[in-house]
Amino acid sequence: MKPSRRNFLQSLGVSVAGVGLAQEAVAAPVRPPKTAKPAGDDQVLFVGDTIAIANTEYGKVRGFVLRGIHQFLGIPYGADTSGKNRFMPPQKPTPWTDVRPTLWWGNSAPQIMEKRYSNVYASFVDHWNYDDVSEDCLKLNVWTPAPDAQKRPVVVWLHGGGFTNGNGIEQDGYHGENLARLGNIVFCSINHRLGALGYTHLKAAGGHPASGNVGNLDMVAALEWVKNNIANFGGDPNNVTIIGQSGGGAKVTTLMNMPSAKGLFHKAVALSGSSLSGVNPEYAEKLGLKVMEEAGLKPGEIDKLQQIPWRQYIDIANRAVDKMADEAKRLNLPRGGFSPVADGVTMNGGAFFSDPNHFSADIPLLICSTFHEQSPSRTDAALENISLAEVKERVKPRFGDKAGEVVDAYAKNFPKARPIEIWSLVVSNRKNAVAAANAKASQQKAPVYVAWFGWQPPLFDGRMRAFHCNDICFWFYNTDLMLTHTGGGKRPRALSEKMARSFLNFAKTGNPNGGGLPTWKPYTVQNGETMVLDDSPLLVNDPDREARKALV
Repeated sequence: MKPSRRNFLQSLGVSVAGVGLAQEAVAAPVRPPKTAKPAGDDQVLFVGDTIAIANTEYGKVRGFVLRGIHQFLGIPYGADTSGKNRFMPPQKPTPWTDVRPTLWWGNSAPQIMEKRYSNVYASFVDHWNYDDVSEDCLKLNVWTPAPDAQKRPVVVWLHGGGFTNGNGIEQDGYHGENLARLGNIVFCSINHRLGALGYTHLKAAGGHPASGNVGNLDMVAALEWVKNNIANFGGDPNNVTIIGQSGGGAKVTTLMNMPSAKGLFHKAVALSGSSLSGVNPEYAEKLGLKVMEEAGLKPGEIDKLQQIPWRQYIDIANRAVDKMADEAKRLNLPRGGFSPVADGVTMNGGAFFSDPNHFSADIPLLICSTFHEQSPSRTDAALENISLAEVKERVKPRFGDKAGEVVDAYAKNFPKARPIEIWSLVVSNRKNAVAAANAKASQQKAPVYVAWFGWQPPLFDGRMRAFHCNDICFWFYNTDLMLTHTGGGKRPRALSEKMARSFLNFAKTGNPNGGGLPTWKPYTVQNGETMVLDDSPLLVNDPDREARKALV
C-alpha cells in the first residue's frame, strides 16, 4: 500500500470544507539543512585543546565543532546517584579544575538492558543508541552555534520511554545540530533517573519524603543548570522551551505542575503523551513498603536498600509491583509501577491545570499526537485484509462490551478508511491529548495549540503509517538523519521545514505562526482547532470529535 500524497484526513473520507480551513502561509524554499561549507571539500570536524571551550559554574568544558555547530556532550549537572544519594534529591556535581572533555554521551540511567535489540524491526526502525548504564547518569548535552554572548532561545529535550526506559540520544533524530543551525538556537538534551530508582516512594518506609519524585527533581536540577550556565553557551536563560515525546510528553506536563520548576521554562511542547495527575500517593506509599518487604528489609533500613546493586534492585521493585496489582485495581489505576507521585509537595496533589492562577497557566503549550500511535500491521502484512468484524474482536480486551460501538463510531467518522486503518485509529485515539488540551485551555491565559500528525512513510510497504515517534525528526529538522522513519529526500523534508520553523517560532515567541504551516489558531474547547500535519497541512475543527464520543 502506497501512502496517499494528499492529506491523509481527506483520504479517509473526512470532509474538510468549511471546518476551520485556514490559508497556508508562504513557506521558505525547501532545502537541505545549511552547513558551514569551507571552500572545496575541506575539514568539517574540529577538535583540540583550544577548540570549543565554555565555562560552567563547576569548571570549564571542552567539546568539538562539527559543521559549524559547537557540541558539548555528557556535561554533569548532578552528582552520582548511587549509594547514599540513591532515592535522594539530586546533589550538585563535584567541581573540577582541569578543562573537562565533553566529547561523548553521558551514561544512560539504570534500566533493563537485556534483549534491548532482540526485536530486529524495532531496532532497525528506531535505530537505538545505547551506551554504558550507570547511576552516575545526571548528564546533559548542548548544541550551539557558538558559546558567545548572544542570547539565543533554548530548547530542552526530555526523552521518551515512559518513566522507565530511554536516554537523551536514544534515536539519531534526537540530535540538535540541524535545529540549532536552522533556528540559531541552543538545544539541550538530558538523562535522569528512571523507573524504580527514580520513583520509589519510600516516605512511609522511613525514606526521604521526596523519594517518589527524584527522577523529576533531576529534570528540575537540569533546568536549574540551564538557568545558571546556558548564557555561557550563547543561550538565553529567560527563554527556555521544554519538549518531550511519549513519556517525555508526560514529563513536560508533570514539570508544569511542580512548584520547584516555576520560572525555569517559559514554553512547553508535549508530543504523543501527557499526564493530568500524578500517581495516587496511597498506592505509591504502599508500593514503597512492599519494596522493602520484597527486599527482606524493615521500614527504616533505607541505607541497606541503597547498597543493593541497581540491577538486582530493579528486579526486587518489579516483583513488588506484581504483588500490588490488586491494590492498583482497587484504586482504579490504569497500571501500577513507578512514575511521578502526587505528593502535594514536590508535585501538585490535584488535577493538573485546574487552577487559573497556577504558574502553568502562563506557559503556552503545544500538543501533538500521531494518527497511528500503534500500527498493528507494521510487521504482519496479513492484517491489511482484516474485516471490520475481526477488528471489533481484536479491540475487545481494551474496550470490553463497547468495542463494537467504538469501532462503528470511527468507521462512520472516517467512511473511506479500511478496517486496518480503523483499528489503528481506534487504539491510537486522541482522548488523552484532547483532555490535556481542554484542561490547559480552561485556564484561559496562555494559548494551547493542537496538532495531529498524519504523514506516512513509504516504508514496509506503507504499513508503518503515521506511527508513534515518527513526528520527532520532523520537528527537529532531522528527516535526513532518521531515514528509517522517513525514507529521506525532499518529500519528508518539505513538511519538516514547515514543522521545524513553526516549532522554532513557538520556542522564540510562544506562537508557531509564520513558519510555513497554515495559519494556526489557538485551541478552544468549543471548536477543537487542530493542525493536521501531512504533505498538505490543514487547520480543521476537531476532525474526530464524533468518533471520540464513543470512548467516554
